[in-house]
Amino acid sequence: MGQNGGSAARSSRCIALVGPYLSGKTTLLESILARTGSVTRQGRIADKNTVGDASAEARDHGMSVEANIADVTFLGDNFTFIDCPGSIEFQHESSLALTACDAAIVVCEPDPKRIPALQLILKQLEDRGIPRFLFLNKIDSFDTQVRDILPILQPASTKPLVLRQIPIRENGVVSGFVDLALERAFVYRKHAESQVVEMPASIKERENSARFHMLEQLADYDDELMEQLLSDVQPPRDKVFADLSKELQDGLIVPVFLGSAENGNGILRLMKALRHEAPFVDRTARRLKLENAKSAAHVLKTMYSAHGGKLSIVRVLAGEFGEGTVVQGARSEERAASAFSMLGQEARKRGPGKAGDTLALGRLEKVLSGETLSAEKGGSVQVKPPEAPEPVYGIAITIKDRKDEVKLTGALAKLMEEDPSLRLEHAKDTHQMVLWGQGEMHLRVSLERLKRKYGVEAETRRRQVPYKETIKKAIEIRGRHKKQSGGHGQFGDVVLEIKPLSRGSGFQFAETITGGVVPRQFIPSVEIGVSDYLNHGPLGFPVVDVSVTLTDGSYHSVDSSDMAFRQAGRIAMSEGMPKCNPVLLEPIMEVEIAIPSDATARVNGMIPQRRGQILGFDARQGWPGWDVVQAHIPEAEMQDLIVELRSATAGVGTYTAKFHHLAELTGRLADNVLAAHKQAAE
Repeated sequence: MGQNGGSAARSSRCIALVGPYLSGKTTLLESILARTGSVTRQGRIADKNTVGDASAEARDHGMSVEANIADVTFLGDNFTFIDCPGSIEFQHESSLALTACDAAIVVCEPDPKRIPALQLILKQLEDRGIPRFLFLNKIDSFDTQVRDILPILQPASTKPLVLRQIPIRENGVVSGFVDLALERAFVYRKHAESQVVEMPASIKERENSARFHMLEQLADYDDELMEQLLSDVQPPRDKVFADLSKELQDGLIVPVFLGSAENGNGILRLMKALRHEAPFVDRTARRLKLENAKSAAHVLKTMYSAHGGKLSIVRVLAGEFGEGTVVQGARSEERAASAFSMLGQEARKRGPGKAGDTLALGRLEKVLSGETLSAEKGGSVQVKPPEAPEPVYGIAITIKDRKDEVKLTGALAKLMEEDPSLRLEHAKDTHQMVLWGQGEMHLRVSLERLKRKYGVEAETRRRQVPYKETIKKAIEIRGRHKKQSGGHGQFGDVVLEIKPLSRGSGFQFAETITGGVVPRQFIPSVEIGVSDYLNHGPLGFPVVDVSVTLTDGSYHSVDSSDMAFRQAGRIAMSEGMPKCNPVLLEPIMEVEIAIPSDATARVNGMIPQRRGQILGFDARQGWPGWDVVQAHIPEAEMQDLIVELRSATAGVGTYTAKFHHLAELTGRLADNVLAAHKQAAE
């Protein structure tokens, strides 16, 4: 099926709105809804009345914190728009939503500081083969000429940015544009269709030059067009549009449109480009290797509504899905309870969805975001979903009322189902429940959602560092447990040799008993007693890198028992360990920091301030203009590293970290840790 042929031409298209934080994506969605008659009046973020960003959290923070979905009809064609969050902290929400989209509109501003954020988005689209338009928003506020803006933006894209329009200026203000493919001039009208006007003589030369450059860029992928240009033959308009469409769909170019979402300018031309040039679902199914599927739908997002229960937002790629459809998931078979179309947070009952449609299916309790569903026995090929990024920020959470523990567990499970980039850890050493996410705002929004949607208010505190301790001196110590209280008594007597081991050796237990002074059956109990003590050493932390050898002892034929020797082992450790010069150990993390190159010097200065050691840095593979810095940083210094890192990189820096080794901590820092630990224990 061609781009406008066959049944695909009648199917709905799914378009993602993506772009850096505060670029105007939600305002663009609102403008599209108003222009297509889907809403009667264009809302404003400042007035908190937009279809997108309708959740309490989005409105409180004035930013997108989740993907919002809205259906529109334009000139008889159906579109679903997905307004994706721009902040890197909510990037996984966008990644999931993008998987089964036909194309994306990348909304951006001509700000050089935003180039790394734009590059993050464009690279994701390139890597996943998603055709993309660029909408240069806030054209009414530009000080820079568009011809100067494109070279600034081009480094963010490995594919050429192809300017489709040039602005018309009057008295320094952008009043309209020339469409280079149509060769027509338009004057903007606020919240109304632009008016066709005669081409101003003052711009004709500029238009000829810009149009020829656009055609040259297209000719790089079309020999016939190149021949026409070299022969000074004016290509037919249909040929130009066919090339624009084909090269967009093949991911060879990124067409650039101009406008102002706030004023509704440039919206109609953008919609017409989508209508004529954006691919249909058949091409998306091929990209996802589902072209032969009789039935397939991809889950873009999971929502739990306050009253309607669980909703799975799906893009239908083949077949039909609706109320009553028996759905085969990756690990379940369930019947969809209902079908809805979405307008932001509002779900509206609808009939079944066919290939191309995006809809919400109710009560698929075992289905997760990223799954590929089928209405056929045997299921469908699973499209590999994007992996959730590693968490970079964690906080410990508790609840005020212990009776809410079960409620908290259930609510967190739903929260993580809605947002797979959250992670819950029950820290073994610190006994804390730690919620991990992509940044400070990400966790703040998650906890607000926990309270609003599920009625669970969690208290937060700083995450504790899992310190350990070890010893520096060897000793031999006797431990005796003797108790007489009528009937059988208790008797266990052991001699232990306690020695330090090299870092990373762990705990080793051995015995050199001769002559049966400690009967064989009691030796395992001695080891258990020793291990019991090592959970909480003389400094108050788990003990590592210690060797304990049972060398001697004695027993009583009647009063000795497993429990008595376990106690004897524990007593020997508790009396001996404080004499072994115990020292505090802190975990050191191996960290890889990814940053734009212009921030490398700042980050290299940041690491020593956090007691870190720079191991080296290099260009980031496949990321022009980015570096990767490797370092060792104490875990205690990483709690708010991501906050400082994002501040230093206009919100785009990130890192991965894994435990590397334990290092001795001495002096004032060690004293502070021990004092704080003692105070917490009191």
